[in-house]
Amino acid sequence: MRRFWLTVVAGPDAGTRHASEGERAVIGTHESADLVLRDDTVSRFHCEIAVTKDEVIARDVGSRNGTIVDGVRIREVYLRDGATLTVGRTQIRFELRGDEVRMPISERDRFGSMVGSSIAMRRVFALLERAATSSACVLLEGETGTGKDAAAESIHAESARGAGPFVVVDCGAVPPDLLEAELFGHEKGAFTGASGSREGAFEVADGGTIFLDEIGEMSVTLQQRLLRVLQEREVTRVGASRPAKVNVRVVAATNRDLASLVEQGRFREDLYYRLAVFPIALPPLRDRRADIPLLVEHALSILRARREGAEHLACSPLAMRLLRAYDWPGNVRHLFGVLERAAVEADYGRIEAQHLPAELRPASNGAPELREQRYRGTVPADEERAAIVSALEQTGGALAQSAELLGMGRTTLWRKLKLYGLTPTVTDEPDLG
Repeated sequence: MRRFWLTVVAGPDAGTRHASEGERAVIGTHESADLVLRDDTVSRFHCEIAVTKDEVIARDVGSRNGTIVDGVRIREVYLRDGATLTVGRTQIRFELRGDEVRMPISERDRFGSMVGSSIAMRRVFALLERAATSSACVLLEGETGTGKDAAAESIHAESARGAGPFVVVDCGAVPPDLLEAELFGHEKGAFTGASGSREGAFEVADGGTIFLDEIGEMSVTLQQRLLRVLQEREVTRVGASRPAKVNVRVVAATNRDLASLVEQGRFREDLYYRLAVFPIALPPLRDRRADIPLLVEHALSILRARREGAEHLACSPLAMRLLRAYDWPGNVRHLFGVLERAAVEADYGRIEAQHLPAELRPASNGAPELREQRYRGTVPADEERAAIVSALEQTGGALAQSAELLGMGRTTLWRKLKLYGLTPTVTDEPDLG
C-alpha cells in the first residue's frame, strides 16, 4: 500500500505528523485514533482516510462539525496529493509518499468455507488467520452479502474452539423485547410466557463461539448488559439473582458504520472497543472481481453435490464474462443466488447467457422494445449500434457470442456490423453465399 503523511499545519496540534502504517488512518480526539488531536471542536472519531492500490478516499464518520477538503464540506471524496483537510479548528495537509507500506497476505486461496485468490481476500485471510489463533473479540464489517457469516464460522472452525459449539444470534431479526432472554436466558416466571427456565445463547455457546450478527441493531440498554458479560465473563438470566460463569469467544458483525453510531450516541464507545480488538473489513465483490471464477466454481460444486445427475453443471465462457462484468450490489450472496436460479434454468447442464437475469446482460436492456422495433423495421440506428457495441465489449468482440447476447442470427449481426462500420475481434464470419 502507498504510504501517506498527515501534517497538522494549523490548530492546537500544529507541527504534529503521522505516517500511515496500513490501509487507513482515523483522525479524532480519542486515544485510539491514528492521528490524535487536542482540538475540542473535533469529534472522537472525526474522519478517516483509506488507501487502496489506485486511490485514496477521505470519509467523514458522523462528526459533529463536519469534514472540509479544499474548502468543500464532504461526506466522502477522492483525495489529491497536497489536499488540505479542515476538522474543527485544525487544518491537516495530506501527502502521498513514494514509498510503500508492506501488508501481510495469506498464501492460501481458501479459509474455512471462504474462497478467494485476489490480493484483497488474501489480505483478509491473513487477518482471519491471526484472529483464529486468539480468543479475542472480532468485529467483522462489510456490506450485506460479503460473507461475514462465513468468516465468523471459519474463524471458529480454524480456532482451538473448533470442536465446541458455534451459536448464531441475529440481533436484527429477534424482537428487542425478546433479545435479552435470547442472549442471556431466563428463569421460570421471569415474564409472561416464561413457563420454564431456559439457557441463553451465551450458556449454550460455553466452550465455543457466539456470533452476534447485526450488532449495530442492538439497543443501548442491552449494549450495557452485553458489555458487562464481556468484562466479567458471566451471565445472569432474566429473573435470576446469581450469575453463571461462561467461557465464550465473541465474533460480532455489522453492515453499519459503528464509528458513526458511536459519534451519534447510538452505540456505546466502550463496547465498540471491547468488540473491535480484531476489526476486519470484508471487501465488496465489485472490488475483487478476480475471485468471481473461483467463487462460481465453488458455488457450482455445492450445487452439484446437492443434486443427483448434476455432474455436468458448468458455466459457459460468455456467461462467466457477464458474471465478472456485473457490480453485484448484493455481493457474494447475490452471486450464489443468481447461479442457483441459472442452474435450474439450464436444467443443471451448461449455464449460458440466456439463463442469467436480464440485468446482467446490458446489451439486451430494453430487449422486448428493441425486438418489436426490429420486427417493424423501425429500430433507431443509434440505439441498435450502441447495443451492438455493448455486446462486442462484453464478449471480447466474438461474433457468435455477441449475436447470442443480442438475440439475433450471426448472419444478421454480420450485416449490421458492416452497416455501422464495426469489426468483431473474433470474426467467425458466416457464409453469406
